[in-house]
Amino acid sequence: MAFVRRKGNSYYLVHNVRRGGKVKQLHLARLGDRAKITDTIVREVSKKHPFMELNWRQLRSQLNQQVNLADPNSHQVQRLIAALRTLHLDLADLLPPVLQISESPVVAKELLVQLQLLQSTIQVKLGQLAPGGRFGSASYEGRDARRRS
Repeated sequence: MAFVRRKGNSYYLVHNVRRGGKVKQLHLARLGDRAKITDTIVREVSKKHPFMELNWRQLRSQLNQQVNLADPNSHQVQRLIAALRTLHLDLADLLPPVLQISESPVVAKELLVQLQLLQSTIQVKLGQLAPGGRFGSASYEGRDARRRS
């Protein structure tokens, strides 16, 4: 049975194998600092260990259940908040003249596309947090609501 294990700041997909009466852990893949099983990982593990049958759906389901965003002291919550703060500061420092001065119009265009994608993702997540949304129990007041009070 394969499972995900955290070691230090990284996650690994491992499988216990019995050899000579002893159990050894076989490291199937390094999942990185965010435990996520991608299609690339599935292909690499299947290629590297062709005779090992893994229930990928169950493994992905376990990973989704491991993230505990309800606990403000959890490792995942603290890392998510830190990443959002860093992104916020990086975006605040990004000035429009930087985009115009960019030596590569391709880079400037890609940056704009990624910012638009980020904006869409944020809107979806905020909609999920709003009353009546998927996670409507979380309280969110928009920027305008805070200004009026």
